[in-house]
Amino acid sequence: MTFKNENTWYKYVQEKREGEFNRSYDDAVDDVKAKLGKTFPNYIDGKFVEASSTFQVFSPSDARIRIGYFQKSSKKDVRQAISAAKKAFAKWSNIEWQGRIKILKAAADKVAEKKFFFAATISIENGKNRYEAMGDVDEAIDAIRFYCEEIEVNNGFEGKMGKAFSNESAKSVMKPYGVWGVIGPFNFPLAIPVSMSAGAMITGNTAVLKPSSDTPLTMYRFAEVLNDVKLPAGGFNFITGSGSEVGAEIVSNDDIAGIAFTGSRAVGYAIAKEFVSRRPRPVIAEMGGKNPVIVSSKADLRQAVEGTLKSAFGYGGQKCSACSKVLVFENIKKEFLSMLVNRTKSIEVGDPTKKETFLGPLINKDAYEKYRKFIEVAKRDGKVVAGGITLTAGEYSKGYFVEPTIVDELPENHRLMQEELFVPILCVQSVKNLEEAIAVANNTEYGLTAGIFTKDR
Repeated sequence: MTFKNENTWYKYVQEKREGEFNRSYDDAVDDVKAKLGKTFPNYIDGKFVEASSTFQVFSPSDARIRIGYFQKSSKKDVRQAISAAKKAFAKWSNIEWQGRIKILKAAADKVAEKKFFFAATISIENGKNRYEAMGDVDEAIDAIRFYCEEIEVNNGFEGKMGKAFSNESAKSVMKPYGVWGVIGPFNFPLAIPVSMSAGAMITGNTAVLKPSSDTPLTMYRFAEVLNDVKLPAGGFNFITGSGSEVGAEIVSNDDIAGIAFTGSRAVGYAIAKEFVSRRPRPVIAEMGGKNPVIVSSKADLRQAVEGTLKSAFGYGGQKCSACSKVLVFENIKKEFLSMLVNRTKSIEVGDPTKKETFLGPLINKDAYEKYRKFIEVAKRDGKVVAGGITLTAGEYSKGYFVEPTIVDELPENHRLMQEELFVPILCVQSVKNLEEAIAVANNTEYGLTAGIFTKDR
């Protein structure tokens, strides 16, 4: 077995089958919409069960589209899910790794069979365009298959050790922890929760997942997949609700052996502090970025413009890996910025299910209001050279649509240059040379991604 990335859109383009891709996606949109508006239960101990009350979720593209009613779970509901996962751990962890990966591979195959349905669900639920949504699905499939291959290559992470003496025998055996609490984000509603959950389950742990309350449907569909492939009851538990109830119970419960979290720095810090307060337990937390791109005087400016734009404004900058500041050598800044502004003005903003759309809506009202607040700060302290407008007329009136924005002339230590914004605002700063660019790039509390455009290695 050799792992290969799914790369769905790329393969369709290589095979000149773009029309087929778009037809399959459009058909899936119709299929997904026909199944919206229902009441979607939790998935606990191998059963689909309801709590005592529900909350509603609407599409960020159009508030008239009700995604569905989801369970407003109580702490008692969460404890039932954790209890089921704890009970299942003994059986699941004692299944040979070959048996575990057989089940997870079957899940990956089933998601692959339904990839257009999953992609359309993501577009409608969180506002990603069709190409980014398909990438989200591909990443989920890839994660499962890659983890399965790693287990195989490493013989279940069990191996003989060396000898200090001829008459001794020693081996290294990696053991699962127990029940993992998984808290997922809205921006990759399939890829990240699946990768965190699958990583836990493949290695013999069980999982209790809380998805983002903005995007619960996507992972509900994955719970259906795990049910279909007959994952043992309690191995995976899906439970919706607020952070103050569901999230708080997961973090404070002594039966949770580990936490996997993706989200904001503030929440990640709070989780880590609470979770280890009684005893040492692992916390895997990915908490954002403030990612620079350097454009040198030896760059291909067309490539630099296109790469910077797609990194900054792909999914509206609502990604921890998004470029949020570009550091341009001062002798090419004027030309680069002019090209970037013109290209940014050509971005198609609108319904993410339409094939021509690049930028869909922001995820919710809070993000929309945050964008408006940051724009006022940018106008006050810098110069907005592109965008800076909320879109409210016509087709935009029912969603959270904004223009991608470029801001120039901000001081290096300004909050917009330092804070993770998570909206489509890109800050530009000129630098004299590579040494200064690297110093400015490293002037941040975050360390996640960075890029450079140059033809001189």
